[in-house]
Amino acid sequence: MPALLPVASRLLLLPRALLSMASGSPPSQPSPASSSGYVPGSVSAAFVTCPNEKVAKEIARAVVEKRLAACVNLIPQITSIYEWKGKIEEDSEVLMMIKTQSSLVPALTDFVRSVHPYEVAESHRDEPCFC
Repeated sequence: MPALLPVASRLLLLPRALLSMASGSPPSQPSPASSSGYVPGSVSAAFVTCPNEKVAKEIARAVVEKRLAACVNLIPQITSIYEWKGKIEEDSEVLMMIKTQSSLVPALTDFVRSVHPYEVAESHRDEPCFC
C-alpha cells in the first residue's frame, strides 16, 4: 500500500481542481497566483446533513450539474445529536461534504435552502456550515 501524502500535500490537491472548474483550464495548468494554483481563501467546504441517501444524491447531483460545486462526497449512516425546539434529538442521516469556490457560497447556500427538505439545512446560528 502506498504511503499517505502528508496532510498539507493533500490539501493542495483540492484547490487546483476547484480553480479549474471555474476557469475551464485543465488542472495541470496552475493559475499565475502561485505554483500550485492555490489562492488562499478561494475555496470552501460546506457540510450539509440530509435525511437519507436519496435526498443527498439528488441535491449533490444538482449542485454539481449547476456548477455550484466541484465535488460532493456523501457519507452515509452518520448519527446526529442536536437540540431542536428545546429537545435533544438523535437521528441517522447522510452527510454531504460540498467542495466549492468561496465566491459561489452565496449561490450554493440559496440553492440548497430552496431544495432541502429540512426547515434549517445544517445550521449554526441559522447559517449553513461553510468552513
